[in-house]
Amino acid sequence: MKDNLSKLPSGFKGFVHDWASDQTTFKGVPWGKAMMWIFLISDTFIFSCFLIGYMTVRGSTSVPWPNPSEVFALNVFGVDVPLLLIAIMTFVLITSSGTMALAVKFGYERKKKLCALFILFTAIGGGAFVGMQAFEWTKLILHEGIRPWGNPKGAAQFGAIFFMITGFHGTHVSIGVIFLLIFARKTWRGDFDNGKRGFFTSMKSNYVAIEILGLYWHFVDLVWVFIFAFFYLW
Repeated sequence: MKDNLSKLPSGFKGFVHDWASDQTTFKGVPWGKAMMWIFLISDTFIFSCFLIGYMTVRGSTSVPWPNPSEVFALNVFGVDVPLLLIAIMTFVLITSSGTMALAVKFGYERKKKLCALFILFTAIGGGAFVGMQAFEWTKLILHEGIRPWGNPKGAAQFGAIFFMITGFHGTHVSIGVIFLLIFARKTWRGDFDNGKRGFFTSMKSNYVAIEILGLYWHFVDLVWVFIFAFFYLW
């Protein structure tokens, strides 16, 4: 035993050897799931930089920052309701996390029809969120006059930061919706049961792939909670 251990590289080479072997570090964890976690950690740094930059700009500007309750109010029957659309968007996205969790559950239970159905529900929720976000952008640009380079309601940086953060998050949601639709089709056809390669993707996998997609979707939902708290409630 000692002879075998003595043959292992030491120092930095030993560190690289352990990680590259996929035995010590990721033993028992599918490679795709490990890579998704690494991607999500790196994406966390990006969103964190955006939010920290937003807080820095807002705290340092001498021009009054627009009141979110006024800027993001939705007129309903002649009455401005603060953050109504944002509340609906948040509810829809958080609910989609629940349907995604059920999809993973039914996937591991090999109930492919229910799994595909709840993946589809999740995609519909994500699509509705992106649609409402597009409506919000249209309202701010056409009716409020807010642009990435200017803002008639206060600090000019407001528009640039708002469109950057929500646009980057909306891109994540849109990509997720595309993959949800692809996975719903693959699940309904039984590709994860028989290992058949899909029409939209040549990936040959099993129901673990749905859990990996679920990790991405839950991450997107979690990031929105922070955006909602920092941008819309502050």
